Amino acid sequence: MNSKNIGTGGKKDVGEAIVVTSGKGGVGKTTTTASLGAALALRGQRVLVIDADIGLRNLDVILGLENRIVFNIVDVAKKICKPSQAIIKSKKSNNLYLLPASQTDDKDVIDEAEVRFVLEQFKREFHYILIDSPAGIEQGFRNACAGADSAIVVTTPEVSAIRDADRVVGLLSSKGIEARLIINRIDFEMVRRGDMLSVKDVQDILGIEILGVIERDEQIIVAANCGEPVTYNPKSKAGQAFTRIAGRVCGEQIAIPSFDGGSIWNRITKRLGVGQ
Repeated sequence: MNSKNIGTGGKKDVGEAIVVTSGKGGVGKTTTTASLGAALALRGQRVLVIDADIGLRNLDVILGLENRIVFNIVDVAKKICKPSQAIIKSKKSNNLYLLPASQTDDKDVIDEAEVRFVLEQFKREFHYILIDSPAGIEQGFRNACAGADSAIVVTTPEVSAIRDADRVVGLLSSKGIEARLIINRIDFEMVRRGDMLSVKDVQDILGIEILGVIERDEQIIVAANCGEPVTYNPKSKAGQAFTRIAGRVCGEQIAIPSFDGGSIWNRITKRLGVGQ
């Protein structure tokens, strides 16, 4: 996931657009988008996070910016406003910006060509553009993938989430979009007892490179309720994990501990129906 240099002095010329997706709702896509965006911004990268979940926006709440929205992605796509008028700067970082979704429009109010147009307006201004995809694999997903250079697939170590993630990995591959994996809400004590799929299990099933592992952490809920990405809490295990993931996105070689213990993979292979 390397971007070209913007401008001079080692900055990027054309930013990288990364779609954050999952297939299944409720696995932590929006939290991942906000937290990873904040972590990249803390590393000096200029980051734009885009809420592509038209009609059900939530990224603004996670970032604590819900009261500052005037324009949104639909307004940019339809040329109702200038691109610079729609983006909102984070209260915590000069490097982090939000392009919110519309809360009143239908999901197919814009098409893939219009999403590509929106991305082109910002690619020379930002090092990374993270696109928070809606759940499912319908038009909203296709829109979120339009113009993406790469993808991050988020899943929890649960059968239903992994099966949906497997479907998304296949769709991304058919579009020529390289995907990497984040495993969210893993409980290593349950893994050790053999009651939860291990990191290796999930990676083996989905067959894509792993970008990071987020341990189950109640501080994520606390942070979301406060409108502040968990990355800003240095004591949070999840926040520390997102910081490491940001380093990997920037090309640093940071090892990923497996934390593997007993596995239940053999018990549920037939039920899962993926990775065979």
